[in-house]
Amino acid sequence: MMKQKTGKLFGVGVGPGDPELISLKAVRILGSVHMIFAAASPKNSHSLAMRIARPYFPPGTPVIRLSFPMTTDRKTLKECWRQNTGIITKELEQGKDVAFITLGDPLTYSTYGYIVREMKKIAPHIRIETVPGITSYQAAAALVHTPLAEGEESLLVLSGAKGGEQLRRLGPQVDNIVLLKTYRHFEDIYSALKEMDAVDTTTGISCCGQPDENVATDIREMVHKKPNYFTLLIIKKKRS
Repeated sequence: MMKQKTGKLFGVGVGPGDPELISLKAVRILGSVHMIFAAASPKNSHSLAMRIARPYFPPGTPVIRLSFPMTTDRKTLKECWRQNTGIITKELEQGKDVAFITLGDPLTYSTYGYIVREMKKIAPHIRIETVPGITSYQAAAALVHTPLAEGEESLLVLSGAKGGEQLRRLGPQVDNIVLLKTYRHFEDIYSALKEMDAVDTTTGISCCGQPDENVATDIREMVHKKPNYFTLLIIKKKRS
């Protein structure tokens, strides 16, 4: 008896928030797979990626939320990645094509990257295709009409999840910086920007492409109130 053909895993970036910023290829794939997976917090069942992409889900397509804890404990994270990859692999082994949808781009600060890494370990025979998506900072730059890099300028993309530490260490070496995950330690990030004399050349964008989108041209107003979870900074070292 012939062995059943395994399905294919598609990692699909659905963009930062506006459903019109999804690629035609992503729409085609979402309309053809047997099942769709999305990451969600253990604290709730909400998935922004699902909300964005839902208009492109055919009626009746199963949509499964996978819980990923918000923790820095490596042991807990690795076990979660392994378990969730196992859930996806089980469906693939039954011959189903599945999509794992992510905000922005699947390989830029995304849970999908860990899924792919685990998949290559536990099921290296599975076929994988990744569909890139528009990142939050690309959409934010478009919103405020600010070039991310010009000519010979450099661009650094950083996480601010641990505050301004990385910004202080690497910021002086580049021309332009995108700082993601700024919501948790914004006061320290602001202090780092003051040290770099970059407060007046920094723009804050929250919830880009979403109904509650907001732009702060003066980031001083963000210091005394905790920024929204989906807040990023575009830092221009040179004044225009």
